[in-house]
Amino acid sequence: MSDDLYQALIVLHDRAPRHHGPLAGATHVATIDNPLCGDEITVRVILDGDRVQTIAFEGHGCALSRAAASMMSERAVGATTAELTALAARFAQFVQAPPDATEAPDAASDAALGDLVAFRGVRRARSRRTCATLPFRALLAALAR
Repeated sequence: MSDDLYQALIVLHDRAPRHHGPLAGATHVATIDNPLCGDEITVRVILDGDRVQTIAFEGHGCALSRAAASMMSERAVGATTAELTALAARFAQFVQAPPDATEAPDAASDAALGDLVAFRGVRRARSRRTCATLPFRALLAALAR
């Protein structure tokens, strides 16, 4: 997998984000911003028990935050809050790894992250790691309410 910061998959999700827009009847809502770059993401969720029935996000920001929100929302539909908490932790760990990590390809970890492995390139740009994890922080804040 390439370490390019803006992989084609990231560009695709930025230009045509999934689950983008308002969500009437949301049971859980949170907005998180990154004052250093101006990104802001609002995540709205409708839970059925502890499982995400529907999710949507709104906001403005760079391609990385919008693409991460789009990919995250695709993974969230049908997932439990525990599964999403684990995914958010795994993704944060993944993007915080040193860019020169000798991490061998781990099929189980990559499978757990799915398309989110496209964010491998943010490891080289410390300031961009926050952009990629911003939607997950908004999701966790929404689920905590």
